[in-house]
Amino acid sequence: MKSLRFTLTMAWRESRAAKRRLLLLTAAVSVGVGALTAINSLTANLQHSVDLQARALMGADLTVSSGEKFSPKADCLSIELTGKGVTARIVSFSGMAYVTRTTGTRLVEVAAIEGGYPFYGNIKTEPAGEWARLQSARSALVDPSFLTALGAVRGDTVALGEGRFVIAGVVTNSPGEVGNRAAFGPRIFIPARYLDETKLLTFGSRASYQTYIRLPDGTDSKALADKYRPLLSAERVRIRTVEEDQRDIRDFLDQLGRYLGLVALIALLLGGLGVASAVQVFIRQKQDTVAVLRCLGATANQVFAVYLLQSLGMGLVGSLTGVCLGVLMQLSLPSAFKGIFKLDIVPTLSWPAVLTGLGIGLWVALVFALLPLLAVRGVPPLAALRRDQDPTGGRFRLPGRARGLALLLLAASVVGLAAIQVGNLRTGAFFAGGVGVALLILWLAALGLVRGVRRWFPRRWSYVWRQGLANLYRPANQTVTVVLAIGFGAFLLGTVLQVQHSLLRYLSLDSGTGRPNLVFFDIQPDQLGGIESELREAKLTFAAPVPIVPMRILSVKGRAVKEILADTTTRGKDGERIGRWAFRREYRSTYRDTTVGSEKVVVGDWWRAGGQAGGRAAQEADCGPGAGAPSSSASRPACPRPQGSPLGPARPPALVPISMETSVAGELDVTIRDTIVWDIQGVPLTTTIANLREVNWARFEPNFYVVFPSGALEQAPQSWVILTRLEDAGARGSFQRRMVERFPNVTTIDVSLIQQAIEKIIARVVLAVRFMALFSLATGVIVLAGALATSRFQRIRESVLLKTLGATRRQVTRV
Repeated sequence: MKSLRFTLTMAWRESRAAKRRLLLLTAAVSVGVGALTAINSLTANLQHSVDLQARALMGADLTVSSGEKFSPKADCLSIELTGKGVTARIVSFSGMAYVTRTTGTRLVEVAAIEGGYPFYGNIKTEPAGEWARLQSARSALVDPSFLTALGAVRGDTVALGEGRFVIAGVVTNSPGEVGNRAAFGPRIFIPARYLDETKLLTFGSRASYQTYIRLPDGTDSKALADKYRPLLSAERVRIRTVEEDQRDIRDFLDQLGRYLGLVALIALLLGGLGVASAVQVFIRQKQDTVAVLRCLGATANQVFAVYLLQSLGMGLVGSLTGVCLGVLMQLSLPSAFKGIFKLDIVPTLSWPAVLTGLGIGLWVALVFALLPLLAVRGVPPLAALRRDQDPTGGRFRLPGRARGLALLLLAASVVGLAAIQVGNLRTGAFFAGGVGVALLILWLAALGLVRGVRRWFPRRWSYVWRQGLANLYRPANQTVTVVLAIGFGAFLLGTVLQVQHSLLRYLSLDSGTGRPNLVFFDIQPDQLGGIESELREAKLTFAAPVPIVPMRILSVKGRAVKEILADTTTRGKDGERIGRWAFRREYRSTYRDTTVGSEKVVVGDWWRAGGQAGGRAAQEADCGPGAGAPSSSASRPACPRPQGSPLGPARPPALVPISMETSVAGELDVTIRDTIVWDIQGVPLTTTIANLREVNWARFEPNFYVVFPSGALEQAPQSWVILTRLEDAGARGSFQRRMVERFPNVTTIDVSLIQQAIEKIIARVVLAVRFMALFSLATGVIVLAGALATSRFQRIRESVLLKTLGATRRQVTRV
């Protein structure tokens, strides 16, 4: 009992004597804990808001969706399912729109509404109540950005294809706005009964068909979805419940919060470095006190407990302050992340976030102070008498085993804290390794500076310069601490800026001179000549038109896709679940005999011009698949057409070789020489994989998952894509308007607008990371101030001595 009272009393007295010195270090812990608590609290509040608004975000209890019109069987299943509740339907697709009164065009996301969507939540419009009147008139509701982009006002007429609608108002808020759904174009809502009048959904157009279902109270939506999912999945139709959407959004928010929390954790670890530096200097200054206490009978454990308790108290005060700061800070974070989250956030006190911040802050202060505190145990009582004659300068060290255990505990703590924050041990270990490498580089830089200045000291420089530089390596210097504090903060901000720059450069669509910046797609065969004529008349150069043939997979390696989709236990060779999206999706493929600059063959061989594959694939084929089709190639052999090909029925001589992109091949669990049967507008075509390609999807070129050889698809139903370049932005807009008026179904995209959308999306996330990185920089500044304050006593003594020797105040300040 006396030992505990002695420890508590001494810890309090020592803290009172050094409260100014420890205040800045407490602040360093507070900033890191505050940032961590704020992020964790924000994540908890976002997830709580998702739980409260889950049905409003979806607008229904169930959704049934497909990338094409429902098949007869899927339609029957949908009717059977929707018979259990109230339904609404939405058809969504991209198209071009313009206002008849003004100039310019705009790529938009069209939503054709049928029924009483949404069943939960409210769609806010301006003027109010226009959503309820949407179905009763030939009108449209638009995003506010559409009016701004085209200079339109309420009452103007908007043209969608061949349909005309009066703008009744704007939609200010609607369900499902979490994320970047409308990042590449504003939305336009129209009544579904006028959809056919627009004539925008032509062959090759991509659209999403969704049915929203409101179930009677008490109905188990999960059980209903589980019952119908295998049946609908076999028809390439997805079914989702509110709980599934809720889980996905929560997972996204949790992941984002964890990784932003890692940035906050860096600030806390930086504060821990400041704690370690301050404790080390503080213990050196207290060695006389420690030696006297040892002479008076205090044991090494008691003295160690005094300063350990002091460090714990500092960590506790800093953590409590940081928790309070974080709770207040979370009120301002939603505005900083406004571009990412579009939820009505309900601020509440998250006790798990508070306790986590408090515990992590306390542990960081303890584990970083432990290593320098161990030196207290090595101070002998005789140090009080012989310190001036001690060749070690009063520095006492423990055996290597104690230091090794302390270092091991520190390393394990960093890994553990990172793993707790990110929720994954491996990721936490990588993060801790990265932090360790960065600190090692900074430490070596500081050590190199100290030793370099000492070895190559500029003895011929003026006295002020020599004296100031000498302080970099003299006793009680804070060179390493300052370099670590400022360097690590600068390292973090520099990394964020470099990543942003690299992302924007990698995703830049219009950075090269002469590269296309205008694309026309959904061009029908009978429109191709007219489009090319318009381009020539405008004196624009354009690349050769690229054909696009829509198709779906019928079977893979002899197994029907319907069977694969119905079997929810399907696994690949590595035991991982096969990606169902790759079987369900509609592929838009092309045909050509050469590769393009954005792709590289990594497995297998490309076929020779005329359709035959090279290497082993050629040895397995009797003749090229393109034989019998019209072609300019004189060397193509005359062979019968493959049976079931779009070119017509015939004797099957060989499989059609295809090239497949590596990622989709992995999802399908296929490789070269595997067979895939395609459904091309109702006609089956059997193919074999001749090679696998890596594709750089960021390059603005027509890239495809699957490429066929020439001669295989020429007579299949297809649409075309043309790329061109028009330098002047105004002329580009006028040309788009003229083309849309003549060819309403053809979609034109100005690449510069896509680039702006990409930059906007990246900027939203980068802003959030920068916001958190500022806490690290702030911690670095606090640690710097603490380092200077810690060595203040030593500098005062030096200043007094310099003034005694004749130095002026100005000279001392410059030193």
